[in-house]
Amino acid sequence: MKWEGNRESDNVEDRRSDGGGGGGFGGGRSIGLGTIAIALVASYFFGVSPSTVLSLLSGGPVSQPQSQQAPNRTAPTAEDRQTKFVRTVLADTEDVWTQIFRANGKTYPAPTLVLFSGATQTACGTGQTASGPFYCPGDRKVYIDLSFYQLMQQRFHVSGEFAQAYVIAHEVGHHVQNLMGIMDKVNSAERQMSKAQANAMSVRLELQADCLAGVWAFHANQARSILEQGDVEGALNAATAIGDDALQKQEQGYVVPDSFTHGTSAQRVRWFKQGVSSGEVKSCNTFEVKTL
Repeated sequence: MKWEGNRESDNVEDRRSDGGGGGGFGGGRSIGLGTIAIALVASYFFGVSPSTVLSLLSGGPVSQPQSQQAPNRTAPTAEDRQTKFVRTVLADTEDVWTQIFRANGKTYPAPTLVLFSGATQTACGTGQTASGPFYCPGDRKVYIDLSFYQLMQQRFHVSGEFAQAYVIAHEVGHHVQNLMGIMDKVNSAERQMSKAQANAMSVRLELQADCLAGVWAFHANQARSILEQGDVEGALNAATAIGDDALQKQEQGYVVPDSFTHGTSAQRVRWFKQGVSSGEVKSCNTFEVKTL
């Protein structure tokens, strides 16, 4: 992925020296994918904050494993390569979505991206490294512990800078959904739903964010030629690795479709490809199609 020398965003809040915060997301309904290893990465790989949308879509609060062990790491600096990469990717999403919103007569209020280590307080509760990157609609911030990228490689052998950029673009996709009022509509609808129906709604929410990440990639590449050979394939490999069906089969040897919350591998690949090939937000209406 070509990104060095491009603009870096100022909408980054670095809390990595704060020492983290205590607590979790609260008790109640569990994640439902089995072991800590799966909960640590798989269930939340591209997820909205567990205390908000996952709770919202499952009909109750989501319990967080009591103790997780983060991968070994050294404290990064504000000027290290990975931090500059994150700032640059965020700036790229700002440029793309500002242009798209402006073309539709709207203003794009960019989210803040928060870098943290271990744990941090959010408007959605205490965010933890174990939750993976997430978006909190309550404060319109994307949260990420950069050690997650190391975890991606260790657990699922997913590497490459574009795959890492895709993680950020997906979370920004949730911000776009929030600005468009989609999350509010989901919030209202889920109150009348069974658990299986709410899980199905969650799948549509996540697949739309996958598609919106593809829309970003399309426009970023048109404007700045960021894609190199193998980049899209790397993102598709990541989507394949973290499909609900692949994860459940890996963990328990069989799949339970009614428990899916993020979509199958094939669905995640399809919707990212939909966005990256069309470049159009209207192509990402996962809530209207009959077959995902």
